[in-house]
Amino acid sequence: MSISSTLGRRAFLAHSAALGGAAAFMPLLPAWARSGTRGLGPDMPTLSGEDIALTIGRSPFTVGGRTGQAITINGTLPAPLLRLREGQNVRIAVTNELDEDTSIHWHGFLLPFQMDGVPGVSFPGIRPRETFVYEFPLRQAGTYWYHSHSGLQEQLGHYGPIVIDPADPDPVAYDREHVLVLSDWSFMDPETIMRKLKAESGYFNRQELTFAGLFREGDPEERMSLKDRLMWNEMRMDPTDIADITGLTYTYLVNGHGPEENWTGLFRPGERVRLRVINASAMSVFHVRIPGLPMTVVNADGENVRPVTVDEFQISVAETYDVIVEPSEDRAFTIVAESVDRSGMGRATLAPRPGMAAAVPPLRPRPTLGMDDMGMAGMGDMSGMGHGAMGHGSAGGMAGMEHGAMDMEMRNPANAPAGMAVGVGVDMIPPMPQDRTGHPGLGLTDVGHRVLTYRDLVSLKPNPDTRPPSRAIQIHLTGNMERFMWSFDGRKFSEVVEPIRFARNERVRVTLVNDTMMQHPIHLHGHFFEVVNGHPGHHPLKHTVNVLPGSKVTFDLTADNPGDWAFHCHLLFHMHAGMFNVVTVRPLEGGAA
Repeated sequence: MSISSTLGRRAFLAHSAALGGAAAFMPLLPAWARSGTRGLGPDMPTLSGEDIALTIGRSPFTVGGRTGQAITINGTLPAPLLRLREGQNVRIAVTNELDEDTSIHWHGFLLPFQMDGVPGVSFPGIRPRETFVYEFPLRQAGTYWYHSHSGLQEQLGHYGPIVIDPADPDPVAYDREHVLVLSDWSFMDPETIMRKLKAESGYFNRQELTFAGLFREGDPEERMSLKDRLMWNEMRMDPTDIADITGLTYTYLVNGHGPEENWTGLFRPGERVRLRVINASAMSVFHVRIPGLPMTVVNADGENVRPVTVDEFQISVAETYDVIVEPSEDRAFTIVAESVDRSGMGRATLAPRPGMAAAVPPLRPRPTLGMDDMGMAGMGDMSGMGHGAMGHGSAGGMAGMEHGAMDMEMRNPANAPAGMAVGVGVDMIPPMPQDRTGHPGLGLTDVGHRVLTYRDLVSLKPNPDTRPPSRAIQIHLTGNMERFMWSFDGRKFSEVVEPIRFARNERVRVTLVNDTMMQHPIHLHGHFFEVVNGHPGHHPLKHTVNVLPGSKVTFDLTADNPGDWAFHCHLLFHMHAGMFNVVTVRPLEGGAA
């Protein structure tokens, strides 16, 4: 890829600077070596102040030697960093230069619902050649992001980072920071991707277990008994079905750079470096690690948590984590963002000087699904499953179970809870979903180092609402993987679906039950909720929670923000296939019904 093409899509790199005497030679360095920072602040175009102007349009985007068309904001991918301050009032004028409607949703923001940016729920959208002005006060601090809520525009590059500095002194001390926007890019049009998924849900999965693998003694991933293989086939499921869209079509980006471009953030040995990690991808869950460099998690979804040191963490779509690293050596470190199915990775570098690089580890063996992921923990013995199946902590297996009996357990409509619509859109009802907030993520239980779990997250401040919930509800995450149909409680949003209703200031305990074998990051707009993880009074506050396959997650919600709010799976194609609803909080101010 030429330097000129890189500069054409990231004009701001012309202004990046190196440390020390290397600055004089910056024009001679390739683009990937000119992406470090000086002092504080990420090396991306940054907008601040009370009045901000954003323009949404189309721009060429080049990665891996190929060029396609992206949807960009102010001509860049990712969009400009918005650097704001808690307590200020902000006015953001968004102009649409597309030939289609668009929108911006301020992900994780506590704001009036009319400013939330969801067409058909909180406003009508922004028509071509029109400008919409968002105006709202900033009631929070932390790491957030913004993105389209129109069509499949997120997949085309319509997203950007936000940092809101706290009004009070920041409890997290650091000398330097970098924002890392993780995302997935495909040269295939997203509408085409959706059509292919609807026609064949496993279209992008080229890692299926093979018949030859039954006899491949040297490949522990493939060792599965013929009986167990036939059992999976009987259930019309594939234990390698970890991600709907894979590295077959995706290039995984860090700040808009592909792995070969190697985005580089600079540090001085001995500094405390804050990495603000945002998963702005459409469909990709990442496992993030920096070999040789521990990470101390200090913030999750914009909210401060008690520091916890790990070597790796899973970040699902739409989540954010802030970590502190303290590199003491004068050498480069590789930042690895490996896709959950091990089909590819995003790669970046931390280094003392531009142009440095460290070894890039190979992709690790793929994980495979097991009994826990079907909500059948403890119902059998995993003796028939190989290392790949055990690699993500499956506690039980298929041995000793007839596949007919398993099929009955998984699919019998009699197992469905009251109120769930059971039809062609529901292909699985796990009999024993478990709380797996202590699980590090698919493929991460046997990696040999410390991995973050939700149970490690403890709110730095006491939870603000100490009232016990006045009622409890269950919401089932449902789907038919073979038909690529996704829903809540067996009903797609395109059907006649009643909104989820809460009274204003009501305290509710919500349990999400994942009846599918895919993980789902569930996002509630306009609110934070407390993930119930064994730390009462200091449960972590989140706006997005990842629900592992065949598991359940419980959170306590204070419905204190009146209006109509989107509630959905943040896997973009799952949301558009039906896993979406509206949460209505009433009454509004003035007693309106």
